[in-house]
Amino acid sequence: MLKKPIILQEGYPFMAVTFLLGVLFCYLKWYYAAVVPFVLCLYFTYFFRCPPRNGKIVPGDDTLVSPADGTVVDVSHDVEEDTFLGEKCHRITIFLSIFDVHCNRSPMAGEIKYQSYTQGRFLPAYKEGVGFENERGAIGITGKKRSILVILIAGILARRVVSWKNLGDKLTKGELYGMIKFGSCTELYIPGDCEICVKKGDKVKGGLTVVGRLK
Repeated sequence: MLKKPIILQEGYPFMAVTFLLGVLFCYLKWYYAAVVPFVLCLYFTYFFRCPPRNGKIVPGDDTLVSPADGTVVDVSHDVEEDTFLGEKCHRITIFLSIFDVHCNRSPMAGEIKYQSYTQGRFLPAYKEGVGFENERGAIGITGKKRSILVILIAGILARRVVSWKNLGDKLTKGELYGMIKFGSCTELYIPGDCEICVKKGDKVKGGLTVVGRLK
């Protein structure tokens, strides 16, 4: 399983720049101004946190766990997915605010059979249609019982989809595989017979919340 520190290395440049800027302001005796970069440094430390959850992942090939922390903003059925699955699916859309953990985890164990990255716009991630217009990265995972598709969608503040895995790599359930810097949205497409265990408005935790049970 991919091991990551409590603070992701992607956050180090943001933390370093704001901290050094605060030190510079203090050196120049701009003490009030120094508060701003120090507060930002603390926020970036908080934002790029990666709480360990490996020992808490729900086992079993029939359960799918949430790919992200956030709020379920939509649950749709009979959604046509043509990029990888080629059939109608259940779609769960999760909005990640700037205060949520932004590590993305695999909903199930399997192999990455599809991977794509698409440049696009940076509309607010909670708006309808951003999955087709915004910058996004997708992975298709094939497991023992089903293939699924997970799409990471950049938001108004996000400018980069980060992936730590490549086509052909194998993932365990709940394994970290990527993130989107700052506000974003994650979509999970599930084909076939599946009991959806979440509804609009639910709060979910990546790797911990069961979002579906395969039948």
